[in-house]
Amino acid sequence: MTEQKINLRFSLLTALILLCAFSRIIPHIPNFSPLGAIGLFGAAHFSKKWQAFLIPIAATWLSDLFINNVIYAQYYPKFTWFYEGFYWQYGSYLIITLTGLGILNKINIPKVLTGTLASTAIFFLVSNFGCWIGSTTYPQNFGGLITCYVAGIPFLKGTLLGDLFYSGVLFGTFALAQYKFPVLRLANFEARN
Repeated sequence: MTEQKINLRFSLLTALILLCAFSRIIPHIPNFSPLGAIGLFGAAHFSKKWQAFLIPIAATWLSDLFINNVIYAQYYPKFTWFYEGFYWQYGSYLIITLTGLGILNKINIPKVLTGTLASTAIFFLVSNFGCWIGSTTYPQNFGGLITCYVAGIPFLKGTLLGDLFYSGVLFGTFALAQYKFPVLRLANFEARN
């Protein structure tokens, strides 16, 4: 595969991820987000593993910068590089990407659906655990942890719908692009390292 083809593929993958990350500024139901899907998508399509982790996290961080410092600026008294507890969400996205590397070695609808459901579960488990740790709202015992998870259930629907929608958009759009422009195909992931 020539360098030009690889750059075109990399550029399109990155652009799709950035567009989805910034779609968070569109009004939506709580937790309806592209962030789990972009981790899976990056894991499935970037030829180098470090890109699968770095590009989705960088896109997430850039969209967070915009959201926190422009859209929600009235809630932050000074420029916010990272919001409180960001590491739990970002950690879940890294775990989602790692899971995607294992599940999506071959891309097909059942595997994308499996990855999407795993993404939703990972985000729910990690982010609610992070909410519970050190919380003054929930007791720091097993009962408090369960109470925190139960309180998070109403947000699970938005996470699942967002993961399903954005996985469909990302994987479907790129599959269509590969069909229309065969130069975007990466045969058997030969360059993945």
